[in-house]
Amino acid sequence: MKINIYYGGRGLLDDPTLYVLGKIEDVLKELRVTVERYNIYEHKNEIATLPQTFKEADGIILATTVEWLGIGGYMQQFLDACWLYGDKEKISKIYMQPVVMSTTYGEREGEMTLSNAWEMLGGLPCSGLCGYVEDLLTFQMNRDYTLIIEKKAENLYRTISQKIKNLPTSNQAVRQSVLRTQELNLTPQESEQLSKYVSDDTYVKQQKEDIEELASMFKDMLGQSDSGPEAPYIKELQNHYMPVDDFEARYSFLIDGMKKPLQVAAKGSFVNVYYGEDEDTDVEAKLGADVMQSIIDGRMTFQRAFMTGEMTAKGNFKTLRMLDRIFVF
Repeated sequence: MKINIYYGGRGLLDDPTLYVLGKIEDVLKELRVTVERYNIYEHKNEIATLPQTFKEADGIILATTVEWLGIGGYMQQFLDACWLYGDKEKISKIYMQPVVMSTTYGEREGEMTLSNAWEMLGGLPCSGLCGYVEDLLTFQMNRDYTLIIEKKAENLYRTISQKIKNLPTSNQAVRQSVLRTQELNLTPQESEQLSKYVSDDTYVKQQKEDIEELASMFKDMLGQSDSGPEAPYIKELQNHYMPVDDFEARYSFLIDGMKKPLQVAAKGSFVNVYYGEDEDTDVEAKLGADVMQSIIDGRMTFQRAFMTGEMTAKGNFKTLRMLDRIFVF
């Protein structure tokens, strides 16, 4: 028989959960059970791959410590990984005992959370262990507490060896009728490979870069590139330009969704509108694409957008006010 222990605490020396796990391990080893512990905080960069360690396990212990609220982030991430990448067929045959110790309020809720999560994953929950520890030394010296911990370990061994069944629960019904893992039609081997990719930061970063590159390529193919004469807003600004004698200014518009800023260079009767970089600007403005479209449609002015905060700007504010004179929509 093999039992894996997954510890979701922070590994502090005075963590009462570590003491409890030590006692449980001693009992299980006396019963000739192979025990392997995984400290999740030591695998925080590869949590997505931990569900693959269920392969040889007959049972597991999910252990965590309530330090202020709930079961903690590491354990929650591990359960998420079980839901997304775990072999559900294997999980359905694994018994799980929750162990939750608390230095504050909430150990019963934590135990219930782990039991509910495992049932919704399709696994087999066992009677758990939870308790509040105010002083670790006093807790360790109490013989009655030690006997309770040892009995719980023996019950876990007995439950697994005798394959004790549980009555059906509403959690199982909810899982069958409501909860659904996203259908990817993956085999357990493919799911395992996917979890390895997800835990590889370099791979994930490269995938994001590839997706951005593809999105940019298709955007250009659809004629929506933010460069060239057909780019958004360029023709509209050129067609509605109203020259002002002896006026010269450079504007830079940072528009949400555009990779490059929209540059406007006005000088007398001439105006140049393009997407690109220009360090020599009089006014730099930032606004959303919907705000820019409202201005071009005549539903709003540059000054009103600035006054209402829908457009932010820095630079020469006298030059900023000239926008509504040189562009009339």
